[in-house]
Amino acid sequence: MHMKISFNLPNMRKISFPAINQVILIMTIAEFVFAISVAFITPVFALFVVNDIKAPVAAAGFSVAVYWGIKSILQLPIARYLDKNHGEIDDFYSMIGGLFIMACVQYFYYFVGSEWQIYLLQSLMAVGNAFVTPPFLAIFSRHIDKDKEAFEWALWSSFSIGAGTAFGGFFSGILAITIGIRPIFLISGTLIFIGMVIHVFLRPYIKPKVPSDLGQFYGLKK
Repeated sequence: MHMKISFNLPNMRKISFPAINQVILIMTIAEFVFAISVAFITPVFALFVVNDIKAPVAAAGFSVAVYWGIKSILQLPIARYLDKNHGEIDDFYSMIGGLFIMACVQYFYYFVGSEWQIYLLQSLMAVGNAFVTPPFLAIFSRHIDKDKEAFEWALWSSFSIGAGTAFGGFFSGILAITIGIRPIFLISGTLIFIGMVIHVFLRPYIKPKVPSDLGQFYGLKK
């Protein structure tokens, strides 16, 4: 099923976008919510580490290094494992499980009180995202519409990542001033849970696990 987006502006021609299939639409919306959740935290994270935790400035950089180091290493074997299984059900549950971990970690940040806890939660966040990124990219790539690859990847980049990050970044500082930094983690965690729920609507479109010789019949490239 495809959804065509169009709207009219006064004294202007009708503006329309190419039809988008349901999988791409669901994932684009979910990623938009996820990008907002990340952008809420990113601008104020260093302030949180220094002002709330009373850790040295270097701890903010170390925590980022811990996150990206673990995520970059761990997602490679996860991706290899997912590639060895035919069908998308393993990708789907990997993505849902990873989002659940990430949402919980954001809630735990509300109670953080020491530097080592920051490193621990950054490690757990990295594990969660390592289970999310490979299957997300795999499912998105498989369901992208033929001859619309550039547009749908650009839509993901412009709307999901671009608009979501801009929206979250704009309100991050405002929220930090009005309610403080710690409550922002609760909002971020809630948004990740919402993104996870949106991804659940992908389940009817997930391709089944099939023997390897039938993979091409089902349009699977695993």
